[in-house]
Amino acid sequence: MPDLHWTIPVARWSFWPASASVAPDIRFIDPMARRRLSALSRVALKVAHDCAASLPTVRVVFASRHGELRRTTDILCDISAGEPVSPTSFSLSVLNAMTGVFGIARGDRAPASAVSAGAQTLGYALLEAHAQYATDASSPVLLVYADEPADPAFGTIEDEVEGGALAILLDASAQTGRLECARTAFADAAAHAPFDADAATPARFATQSEAVRQCLDAKAPVQWRGPSSLWQWSWHEGA
Repeated sequence: MPDLHWTIPVARWSFWPASASVAPDIRFIDPMARRRLSALSRVALKVAHDCAASLPTVRVVFASRHGELRRTTDILCDISAGEPVSPTSFSLSVLNAMTGVFGIARGDRAPASAVSAGAQTLGYALLEAHAQYATDASSPVLLVYADEPADPAFGTIEDEVEGGALAILLDASAQTGRLECARTAFADAAAHAPFDADAATPARFATQSEAVRQCLDAKAPVQWRGPSSLWQWSWHEGA
């Protein structure tokens, strides 16, 4: 794959940590539907609503490495034990369950897509959101990334995810800054330099979500290294 470099206009962003001591407020969801939601969907809906509550319509790119894996695991355990499977649990076990609930709650028929790409999920979701907005900038694009570690039954997961949810609204008409993104393929991780060869090496993080969140929060360049590529992000104020 060739090296990639792109910039997205950021209007708003929101983050909800897995370690939060209170439950996310999702009262905009009907109580009947709300009680059926998983913890993952709840945090995803929270940050999505934070960014898009004032918009009449918004395209959604949902990203998650594991998605509703815990719900799926519970279903498989029920099957193994000879127990009946709940139709509701089954219908909400798909990767992009949150996007359906979000669209129904808002009465929004705008397109929604889902991305899952292992440890590089957030990076490629940012690329997908950019591609959608660059193709049609007439309406905003909302990127929602939400994940939680896999059940211990699956053993050790390489480059395991950080729990929590992050939403970023792409909208040039209301942007507060620009997020510069880059992916560079390499054979030798130690041989590659950051964006600016004269600048200090950006802080490196264990997961892409930690890196992007730090970039948005501290307005500082960051990077994440995979086995065959280097991902980098930097923040630029204004239009």
